[in-house]
Amino acid sequence: MDYVSTRDKTHQVSSAYAIATGIAPDGGLYCPTEFPTLSKADWDALIEADYKGRAVLVLSKFLTDFTKEELQSYAAKAYAPERWGGENTAPVVSLRDGRHILELWHGPTCAFKDMALQMLPHLLTASLRKIGETRTACILVATSGDTGTAALNGFADVPGTKIMVYYPVHGVSPMQKLQMVTQEGKNVSVCAVDGNFDDAQSALKRIFTDTPTIDKLSAQGMLLSSANSINWGRLAPQIAYYISAYCDLAARGMVEFGNEINICVPTGNFGNILAAYIAKQMSLPVHKLICASNRNNVLTDFFRSGSYDKNRPFFTTASPSMDILISSNLERLLFYISGQNDEAVRGLMAQLAHGGKYTVSRELREQLDALFDAGSCDDAETAATIRALFEDEKYLCDTHTAVAVKAYDDYRARTGDHTPTVIASTASPFKFCKSVAEALGGKVEREDVSQLEVLHGLTGAEPPKPLASLAGKQPRFDRVVGKEDILATTSLLAEL
Repeated sequence: MDYVSTRDKTHQVSSAYAIATGIAPDGGLYCPTEFPTLSKADWDALIEADYKGRAVLVLSKFLTDFTKEELQSYAAKAYAPERWGGENTAPVVSLRDGRHILELWHGPTCAFKDMALQMLPHLLTASLRKIGETRTACILVATSGDTGTAALNGFADVPGTKIMVYYPVHGVSPMQKLQMVTQEGKNVSVCAVDGNFDDAQSALKRIFTDTPTIDKLSAQGMLLSSANSINWGRLAPQIAYYISAYCDLAARGMVEFGNEINICVPTGNFGNILAAYIAKQMSLPVHKLICASNRNNVLTDFFRSGSYDKNRPFFTTASPSMDILISSNLERLLFYISGQNDEAVRGLMAQLAHGGKYTVSRELREQLDALFDAGSCDDAETAATIRALFEDEKYLCDTHTAVAVKAYDDYRARTGDHTPTVIASTASPFKFCKSVAEALGGKVEREDVSQLEVLHGLTGAEPPKPLASLAGKQPRFDRVVGKEDILATTSLLAEL
């Protein structure tokens, strides 16, 4: 299978090259030229397989320059039970009213990013070998919280790689920050940015197309790559867990095989819900994809109006991983629904870069309306949802998952659609202790590891071991830079 840039589809590469380099030289995102369809035999195999087997089957459809044996080896390491608290990598918890919570946070950093970032280091290092690349892969990551912790954990001390993570200094939870600044590993570094996530992400995109920086790093034996969901190797593993959730529901009799489900995803950068869209294109029976946003509701407004406009106030919320105004993966969706019209996508992205907004055609909007719905909520509604879910069903969720639950409940009330719905739960509630505890009527006095015990005392739930183990760890990184100085920090890569 070939991969092309969203901004120039004449630029075709292999999956290994797309993964190794992360982003196209024109600033576009690599996409497969077609979507493979799952056959009846594939579905029969998926139903019988464990999560590792399901991931291998899905990835093998896209990563055609990898052998099945290679992918099996990577999956065995990425989804080893000791790293996920057991064999059930992505469990589905069924609530009342046809709501099914897909828990994606049982990995080593307690967030859904682990689902892909435990796999990506294996894919990336293998991709470098496949394309004959001998330079060290320097992975630059902008994070709104969870991607940074998961990428640092996944790439720590992986031979042939270095990783630098940038996070907004006031835009992550205390637990997310503690995970990042205490990360062990000789090849890792962390830098806070005096700005928001969009500032860091935009700066990194410029670095990837800055020829002098690329040439300087190359002369030092280094190659730029990415672990954000702009990298196809980050996005592809996420497709598998929606297919896996459907198999689990069908096996339990919650859904008759072949009948449709809805999927509701809390999203900021649009990668997680794009993976669900791709799963639908592969033949996963999906009726509606529901995009859930917090107060930074640029995506909700887009799906309701057809106009994307980042020229708006930026809010720091209780769901910081969604505090994003420039949703990079939306570019991939536009590429596909436009019939892979790279010229049109190039034009829209130019409008976004120069004016901060664009409007899609009536034809594209009709296609979006058929596929997607969207909703948003503020912090007060998020807290009320956390409280109601715990009181009514004894289910404890984090702030991001609560946004999705609220968006879905609003969608169902507005449309009357009672199709069984998978709601992506993207993080452990213990990663956002202060907000969750306060939603339940508690109070966190100190924003350190002791907050885990506060939430435990309120709910009886046990804190995840990876978070509890942070007690007593000392920060390794305290660098803070202005958003205009991010480019200069690439010189620090040589010191790792």
